[in-house]
Amino acid sequence: MTPDPLAAVGLRYEQTGPVATITLDRPEVRNAQTPAMWRELAAIGARLPEETRVVVVRGSGQSFSAGLDRAMLDPTRNADGAETVADLLGRSDDEVSAAIDDYQRGFTFLRDPRFVSIAAVQGYAIGAGFQLALSCDLRVVAEDAQLCMKESALGLVPDLTGTKPLVECVGYARALEICATARMVGAIEAVEIGLALAAVPAADLDGTVADLVGALTEPMAGVVRETKALLLGAAQRDLDEQRRLEREAQIRRFRELAALMGPEKE
Repeated sequence: MTPDPLAAVGLRYEQTGPVATITLDRPEVRNAQTPAMWRELAAIGARLPEETRVVVVRGSGQSFSAGLDRAMLDPTRNADGAETVADLLGRSDDEVSAAIDDYQRGFTFLRDPRFVSIAAVQGYAIGAGFQLALSCDLRVVAEDAQLCMKESALGLVPDLTGTKPLVECVGYARALEICATARMVGAIEAVEIGLALAAVPAADLDGTVADLVGALTEPMAGVVRETKALLLGAAQRDLDEQRRLEREAQIRRFRELAALMGPEKE
């Protein structure tokens, strides 16, 4: 992936062995997001190397992401040809739906069973920033983290795929309260209600995430991938279907292990 198109929308991408790191890189606006950024995130997801086992998403500077760049709500902003959210106001329902579907793909790729995704959250994760963190499988937050589903305060609903993982993490009642009130959720509460794995001092965030990445890449790649696939849909399946999928996954593991332990061919 060439850096120039990424830099143009405020993103950086690094691949180190099986670990991909995606950095929101607009620190001057607390990594505020734009439609162009969402489309480029989707493109990154489509081009991730097959050997990728962990994807880390982080923000540069003091915040993960302050959410949607407010300039994207200005109907006069597209004079320079840049795509804005305000552009959607004059389109048909089908066109708006298609555009939002494209934007959502910048978030849904993080649920791919091929890898485990981790959000390293420092400072603000607001609106689209919160939803990006929720799109990741795991979240580690700095003690200064502030999470907020801000959309209701703007007269909007969360539409970047954050509602489902929020309910899965904290339950319907708490998710409704967080979304409807648009209140801030601090780091300690985030851990207590299941939104984050751990809250650590900001200075320890990188090291904690690195330790987690190391633990996730230690097992054989197929083990983590199969396990994630089993767990992703477990809540929606009945026991018999889940049992069947467990058996099928274990057979694949047996076959791979047998191939690795088999006699060497002359």
